[in-house]
Parts: sequence; structure tokens; C-alpha cells
Amino acid sequence: MAFIERTGYTEDKVWNAILRAPFEARTWREGCYLMVSSMVGFLGAMYLLLGFVTGLSLVVVLVGIPLLALVIVGGRSWGALYRALSESMLRSPVPPPPPQFRAGGMFGVVRSGLSDRAGWRALIFLAIESVLSWVSALVILTFVAFPAFLVVSPVVWLVVAPINYDSDGVAHQSVMQIGSVYFDTLPQMSALAVVGIVGLFFAPWPVRALASVERFLIGALLGATEDDARVEHLESSRAAFVDDSAATLRRVERDLHDGAQARLVTMAMALGRAEEKIARGEDASELVAAAHGTAKEALADLREVVRGIHPPALDVGVEAALQTLCSRSTVPVELSVLLPYRPGQSIETIAYFTVAELLTNVAKHASASSIWVDVHADGTTMVITVRDNGIGGAKIGGGTGLTGLLARAGSVDGTLRVDSPLGGPTVVTVQLPMTSEGSRL
Repeated sequence: MAFIERTGYTEDKVWNAILRAPFEARTWREGCYLMVSSMVGFLGAMYLLLGFVTGLSLVVVLVGIPLLALVIVGGRSWGALYRALSESMLRSPVPPPPPQFRAGGMFGVVRSGLSDRAGWRALIFLAIESVLSWVSALVILTFVAFPAFLVVSPVVWLVVAPINYDSDGVAHQSVMQIGSVYFDTLPQMSALAVVGIVGLFFAPWPVRALASVERFLIGALLGATEDDARVEHLESSRAAFVDDSAATLRRVERDLHDGAQARLVTMAMALGRAEEKIARGEDASELVAAAHGTAKEALADLREVVRGIHPPALDVGVEAALQTLCSRSTVPVELSVLLPYRPGQSIETIAYFTVAELLTNVAKHASASSIWVDVHADGTTMVITVRDNGIGGAKIGGGTGLTGLLARAGSVDGTLRVDSPLGGPTVVTVQLPMTSEGSRL
């Protein structure tokens, strides 16, 4: 009762759970998993035994080394089998580990197999499972098969009518004997059936407990580790960032071609015409003045292009750069920056362009009247929060540039989170590593 009070369950709920458990699909799925895993576990134990015994015995003639590598890599197939069983029967999908790295050449392939982490982890799982398979079989026999037999034993006693003889040669119509007691009457057989029914109502709990252990082991040993997931995330985010950088280079090329380059061509033509006029003794002041104006326009275009690559304001720090950026916003911005030291240069650049893109998004899509930008440090992490009082509805992949910002943050192992319900407000939180190279303010 004390446990029920601590967990908040009522006594009725506990009894309902006990009465429903034998009939729930989860119980049947997990029971089937234990039966299948016990058989597969026996096969896995044979695989380990034969593989390592054969491989180690042949090491002296060098054939055993590639054989051991093959056994280790083969552990991946066992891992895939158990992950499939976990997904289909335990309803617990596990992401697979990264593909095996294979070096070139025969020796490289063997070395890669011997050092395959996912294969070794799978073999450790098989070693544990070779013990758990006996436990699974014992649980099924003790808590499922035996109580089920007790439930049907009266039918067997009536239909089959088995005859057993005691030490005195007396015949008993009995299917069970405990010591010198033979269960050979209908009341006794009915009592056995009642015991079996009670046992079946108790059976789901040891089955579920063992299935939980299996879930944990499969997730811990057969799936991708946190480092694997982190590496995969970094690779995908950096690939996206490379694509974003390529798009930026194409934009710079287009801006130079359509802007500064076109103006420089116009200026060169004007100066050429002025040179011809001067050679003929004619007045070329208008052409020179036009070329001068074109040169100023070309310089302005070049400044805009340079600002898009590396804002000059960042030379004195991210706070000053963000103040300049916010002052240019068409929507009023309230800025707060509190950092103990300057982050790394690449982090400052990502922070600047992230805020710039978010301010542009608000101006274009949010119909907001105010923006709040907060930048502070949380340990070794820079936290950027941009909030507006607009209409909301922003989401990653919605065509507002948030996907590019996510890739930008992910390229340095950062994160981006968007909270934007319909009707607003929209809050975008970006976390970036400060890096240890930052200089003290």
C-alpha cells in the first residue's frame, strides 16, 4: 500500500493493470520475443564458440587471423537480427551503428575487421545473450508454460486419463505427483487449474522485466553510440554548411558580376571615350565626372559584398557588430549582450549572420512591431535568443532560411530551436560553443 501511495496509483488501477496484463498485446509480443531470443541466443553462443575456437587454433598458421576478423565483422549481422526483433516484437527501434570502415589492401581489410567497434560490441552482446537465453527459457517455462499446463491439466486428466503406479503398485489416474501425493481427483485437478490461472496473471511481470533488460542491452550494445550520432550529425550539418557556403560564393560571384564588374566596365568605357576626346582637343569633363561617379558606385557595391563575407564591425567585437546590425533593422530592436570574453572569430561570424538572418525573417514574414535580442554565456556556450511579437507560424524548412541557420550552427556542433505557435510569439534559440580561443574582454 505504501508503494501505491508513493506512485500515485489507486488500488483499483493496480488491480485493473494486473487483470488486463495477460490479455494485452505487449505481453504476447514480449513473450514471443523471449522464446525467439532464447533459441537465437543458443545459436549465437555456438557462433562465438566455434568462431573463436577455430580462429585461435589456426592463428599459428596465420589463417586464423583473417578468420577472427571475419567473426568480429559477422557480429554486425547478429546485431542487425536483434535490432529487427527489437523493432518488430519489443516495439523499440534502435538506430544502427555507422558502416564499417575498410582500409585498402588485404592487411588493411583484416586490420579494419579486427578493430571494428560495432562488431566487438555485438559479440559482447552475444556473450551476454548466451546466458540470458537460458534465463529467458527458464522464465517462459516457469511462468508461462507450466501455469498453462496446470490450466489445461483437468482436460488432460479427463480425456487422456493417464495411469501412474505408486511404489505399492496401486494405480492412480494422475497427471501430476508431488512427493507421495497423487492429484487424481476432480477437486484436486480443479485446484491445480486455479493455481495455473493465478500463475498466468502473474506471468506478465517477469516477462516484461526481462524484456526491459533486453531493450537496454540492445540499445546500449547494438545501436549507434552518442559519439556515432554526434559524428553523423556533424557530418550532415557540415555537408549542409558546405552547400550553404557554395551558394554564398555563387551569390558573391553574381553580385560582383552584376554590380561592381558592370560599373567598372562602364567606367572603363567612359574613360576610353574621354581619352579619345582629349586626344582630339575636345572637352571630356562630363565623361570624367561620370566615370568618377561610377567608381564611387562600384566602391559602394564592393563594400556591400565585403560586408556579406565578413562585416567590418566584427573587428571590434560581436557586441558592437550586433549594435550596428540592430540599428539598421526596419523593426525596432532591443539588444542585450553579456559575454565574459570574446568567442572565437568563426563563432562571432556565425552569431552575426544568424542574428542578421533572423532580423530579416522578422521584417519579411512576422508582421512584428518589436524584436528582442539577447546574447549571453552559459558556461562555455553562447546562447542567442531572438524573440518577436509577430504572428508566429515559423518553422524549419518553411522557406524562411532557418534550415541554413541550422546547418550553420550544426557545423560547429551548435543547436537551433524554434518555438513559434500560430499567433506568436516566435522565439528562436541558438546555442554555439564559445571555444577556448576567445580573448578576454
